[in-house]
Amino acid sequence: MTRVKMCGMRTPADIAAVNLVRPDYVGFVFVPGRRRAVSPERARVLRGLLAPGICAVGVFVDAPVDTVAALLADGTIDVAQLHGSEDAAYIERLRRAAGLAPADVAGARIIDARTVRTAADVRSACESTADAILLDNGMGTGETFDHALVELACRPFFLAGGLDPENVGAIVGRLAPFAVDVSSGIEAGGAKDLGRMRAFARAVTTAGDNDRA
Repeated sequence: MTRVKMCGMRTPADIAAVNLVRPDYVGFVFVPGRRRAVSPERARVLRGLLAPGICAVGVFVDAPVDTVAALLADGTIDVAQLHGSEDAAYIERLRRAAGLAPADVAGARIIDARTVRTAADVRSACESTADAILLDNGMGTGETFDHALVELACRPFFLAGGLDPENVGAIVGRLAPFAVDVSSGIEAGGAKDLGRMRAFARAVTTAGDNDRA
């Protein structure tokens, strides 16, 4: 069954909605200047409102290792998702600083997000030392990329970029990603929308049920 990550949570209303929909993961963006960015202090408040069993993911771009490790250590987030130029050396420093052991994709604590333009991008992502990889068109673009390239992936992956309730079912049915990651696709008027969140989760679940039929 493909898992669901809903990203860009900013308000108590957003958290109330995800507590009803119950995705597997929610994301907090710690990238200054991004529209959906939150401060660590704000994220701690929102995390405190989050229902048990929903994994909190922090999204970072080239943040200091100590900053990311502190948010993992104090429980603000469960997982770090890295969208910058973080390399194997950065990932190893982060593991040491946060006291993390390598894990499989289901227990991932570090996700390496990669922009996909070519087959070489997918091959490079598959070689990442992170626990999991995320294949994307580029952070926050809201656009898809050539999904034929995803078929080259040799390890389980999170898939992001241009997903919405209208297209995610077919994409999950075709590519069977470990998880799908959505933000703008579950918004209406620039805010998270409960109806679209429910429709997105339902489309993923239905696609998974069809795969087992």
